[in-house]
Amino acid sequence: MNITKQYQEQQEAKRLHDRISAFMADLKVGTLLQKSGIRKLRGASPLTLFTTIFKLPFDGVNFSRGIVQNSSLDFRKDAAYELLRNPRHNWRRFLLALTAIMARFFSALTDEQRETVLILDDSTYDRSRSKKVELLSWIFDHTTCRSLKGFKLLTLGWSDGNSFLPLDFVLCASANAEKRLQGIVKELDKRCCGYRRRMEAIAGSTANLENMVKRVLGLGIEADYLLMDSWFSFPSLLASLGAHLPVICMAKDMHNIFYRHQDEWLRLGRLYGKLTKRPGRAQILASVVTETAKGQKVKIVFVRHRHKRDWLAILSTKIDLADTEIVRIYGKRWDIEVFFKMMKHYLNLEREVQLRDYDGLIGHITIVMTRYVFLAFEQRRHDDPRSLGSLFFACCAECTDLTLSGALERLLLFVADKIRAASGACEDAIKAEVDVIMRTAIEILHSTRHVCMDNNVETTC
Repeated sequence: MNITKQYQEQQEAKRLHDRISAFMADLKVGTLLQKSGIRKLRGASPLTLFTTIFKLPFDGVNFSRGIVQNSSLDFRKDAAYELLRNPRHNWRRFLLALTAIMARFFSALTDEQRETVLILDDSTYDRSRSKKVELLSWIFDHTTCRSLKGFKLLTLGWSDGNSFLPLDFVLCASANAEKRLQGIVKELDKRCCGYRRRMEAIAGSTANLENMVKRVLGLGIEADYLLMDSWFSFPSLLASLGAHLPVICMAKDMHNIFYRHQDEWLRLGRLYGKLTKRPGRAQILASVVTETAKGQKVKIVFVRHRHKRDWLAILSTKIDLADTEIVRIYGKRWDIEVFFKMMKHYLNLEREVQLRDYDGLIGHITIVMTRYVFLAFEQRRHDDPRSLGSLFFACCAECTDLTLSGALERLLLFVADKIRAASGACEDAIKAEVDVIMRTAIEILHSTRHVCMDNNVETTC
């Protein structure tokens, strides 16, 4: 029994490695690495190094066991570290190029009537046990309501409601120099990717949002809305980001943000108190079109809190959307929460490798996000029959071209076969039974036609 189980595990591991190899080949990952300035200097090729690091969580090992202590590899650990820590490697260009290909593939499988969205959110990158990591900072974790050592991982992703793709990210240190435990360690050319990344890190998360959205839209990635959490619902951000895409976000009752309603500037809580509520146990309590301090018209929908006697507010810069549509579209923001959960707990974002170099962190995060892209691709390929391509559409054409008469003929032939097998009746008796069924069906069709004609409804038989 143990031998059988071991054999099955070996076969599953082999199939997984074959799928990874196919993924690398189909998306031309080696070419994308080269175009991103990630080229071979000595020893193993970048694709070999990238693939080896990529496979670590699928093999159940960390960086130390899989690379540093693994003597069976064709390269040394220094080659892997050099791949991650080189400040001239443009990991952003690589991730954007990879996910742009995948987004176009998913868009071809998505109905034109379904909304595609960009989602902005941040999550903590915990390095509490570290001391000398470059740009390590004290940050506040809103989940646990305490400060910890680490970074904020600001991420922009794309979703069609079924699949999520991480497009771009900024690993943010504290903008306050007093909260940074380590400064910039490397002496870098100001023209290289590593220097620009560090300047983004200390600029503050909100300073990078518009540039991230513009980079993604500049690649031709299409989206209908931009979704955000309440931490980004400031009037200045709504105005700048709303110039590129309609924004839907959660609104929070903050003491310094006011909305204009009936020539009066009100905080969100007071605005809710002024509105007439819908009766009964309605999930949508109220809605109002108001104006921000930047003169921008927005629609705010107040919904019932599921777990306590309170309300939540969802804000949309597209004021002609129905209340239910605003709530439904905002629900797609949950995809990025699943993404962060997968990254941290299953794809070894925080605990796989203990790098102190900021460029190394950027390279490793990019590889972890590529793992998620691979899983999203495999999940879609497995669950969505449209990924079969022409075979799927050929099957659909066969189903569409089947007429009512053809369907009846197939059904009657099936019934006749069952009668022959069950009773052994003669052919004349079988034909008589089929004629009775057909006459009854024709009478039903004629009566249905007359009813439809009386109601001026067009019918086709």
